[in-house]
Amino acid sequence: MMNKRSAAFLFLFLFLALPVFAQVSLPQLVSDGMVLQRDAEVKIWGWASADEDVTVHFLGESHQTRADGEGEWEITLARLEAGGPHEMKIEASNTVTIEDILIGDVWVASGQSNIELPMRRVAPLYQDVIDSADYPEIRYFEVPKRYNFKTEETDLISGHWQRATPESVQEFSAVSLFFAKSIQQRYDVPVGIILSGLGGSPAEAWISENALKDFPDHYEEAQRFKDDELIADIEREDQQRSDAWHDELNQTDTGLSDPNNTWHEPDINTEEWGSMTIPGYWADTETGAINGSVWFQKKLTLDGDWARNSAKLELGVIVDADSVFVNGTFVGNTTYQYPPRWYDVPQGVLTEGENTISVRVINQSGKGGFIPDKPYELTTETDTVDLKGEWKYKVGAEMDPLPGQTFVRWKPVGLFNAMISPLLKTSIKGVIWYQGESNTGRPDEYRELFPALINDWRQQWGIGDFPFLYVQLANFMEPKDHPSESNWAELRDAQLQTLSLPNTGMAVAIDIGEWNDIHPLNKKDVGERLAASAFHLAYGEDVVHSGPIASKLNTFGGENELAVSFEHTGSGMQVKGEVLHEFAIAGSDGKFFPADARIEGERVIVQSGEVPDPKIVRYAWADNPVNANLYNKEGFPATPFQLTIEKN
Repeated sequence: MMNKRSAAFLFLFLFLALPVFAQVSLPQLVSDGMVLQRDAEVKIWGWASADEDVTVHFLGESHQTRADGEGEWEITLARLEAGGPHEMKIEASNTVTIEDILIGDVWVASGQSNIELPMRRVAPLYQDVIDSADYPEIRYFEVPKRYNFKTEETDLISGHWQRATPESVQEFSAVSLFFAKSIQQRYDVPVGIILSGLGGSPAEAWISENALKDFPDHYEEAQRFKDDELIADIEREDQQRSDAWHDELNQTDTGLSDPNNTWHEPDINTEEWGSMTIPGYWADTETGAINGSVWFQKKLTLDGDWARNSAKLELGVIVDADSVFVNGTFVGNTTYQYPPRWYDVPQGVLTEGENTISVRVINQSGKGGFIPDKPYELTTETDTVDLKGEWKYKVGAEMDPLPGQTFVRWKPVGLFNAMISPLLKTSIKGVIWYQGESNTGRPDEYRELFPALINDWRQQWGIGDFPFLYVQLANFMEPKDHPSESNWAELRDAQLQTLSLPNTGMAVAIDIGEWNDIHPLNKKDVGERLAASAFHLAYGEDVVHSGPIASKLNTFGGENELAVSFEHTGSGMQVKGEVLHEFAIAGSDGKFFPADARIEGERVIVQSGEVPDPKIVRYAWADNPVNANLYNKEGFPATPFQLTIEKN
């Protein structure tokens, strides 16, 4: 007789000898609600058992193939006409049905936080757009935010196609939505947006390992981060350092440990507290530039109507983190600098008479406080109280600055492998790109890095020089009253020079930024300017799609004058205002002075009495050239530039 041990071995042998059948499976992008690219070769792909027959039924036709030895299969559809919705069935050992398929144009949207910024973050400008967003032919797929330094991944770990509805569009990329609306409404075709972006990411994170070989420092760093132990050590040390800093802060913050009362309570005695004008930074007070925690309190008197309603509390933008209390009730917190502070105050929290708003601000490094030129107010549907002005404040705990963390997810090649590589079998119409802020410390490198990225993606997709449309950096930071050097201007120039690549277009945003916010709210103009480039480059329309671009600099007939010639002047150039601003001129010494400028046809004539022998002209060459006002009559702004004189 066979004993139990022998029987177990026989069962295991027979089990391993049996063929293993894997049901047909599909990548995340090939799923319900997807958009397929019209008028192109479109791949449908997936996995099954090794050597298994697979049949794809679509639009009345059947397409047969066989999985290879690894279980991978694909078929190609061609000459698809715009329309839908359609259904697709895929048969192997099982059957998978994909529903609600549209055929139209597929665009990949990528870059850093300004391409990510969702509609809910720009709601103050576009609440009506959100409320009326019923666009069944606009579909949106957001790629999970991941990195991989070792392998080019073949699928995404999650994700699904969404219709544009008032509920869903709140999380849609704002730039992408306005772009998609412009395309869909102009051509009456479905539009699919695949968002693959990550805030703070530099360009080198989005480039393949092979293309990075031309950038040895980035290539070497990519090799280093293939070491899982290195990543684990960095992340552990960062977390331990951050935890220890915050633990010490909380243990030493008098506002949390005051034996009489914690400082968020409305009846805390603030007679000995200092006074500070909000918005502003405490570095500008007698407290000086310290880090740690600072408590703020403001009292306001409200009538009975306030006590019967809920309210909205808006506290602009705070550096870095905050916790907010109204009459001692916690109403919300934000853990980092950039998001707007929008807090709901529930009905019953406010009272008739005196009310107290308390804010604990934690600042890890740099200047802490409340960013100017932002709204600070308490509102209901019918009333608003302005909260700017004098607040009481007191330091809770003073700390040494917290050293910055290592952002592993931004390291070279990681985002390409995990967030672009899985898209490469998807046929697309083109790419829209909004990135560059994280590379402003190295603008000269960007002159090579950005074109390398575009060429790399085109090679990787293997569908030719598809349209690559990008946003030039918006104006940002405090304006200066004199010509100066600027890394932001240098990087804008690198973006301008990238137009030398075929089938590229640039949306100029020099007039729609915000000096105090790296995430300006105006995303409608950005999306529509990108769409104007698409009308011309992707759809072949003979339309004005750009503002004036300086092409040549020559001497002019007048004394000490230079003439700047422009392309893309449309039906003519115009100045918004009475006189042109933001022109500067220099001689061979490179010392720039503000210049007088006037429009003559398709040229701008520039001169300065400070420069007897001018050689160089700049326009809008600054972090924030707030007065830039050269446009064409179609309303597109001129791009910033620097030109050196050419001999006649």
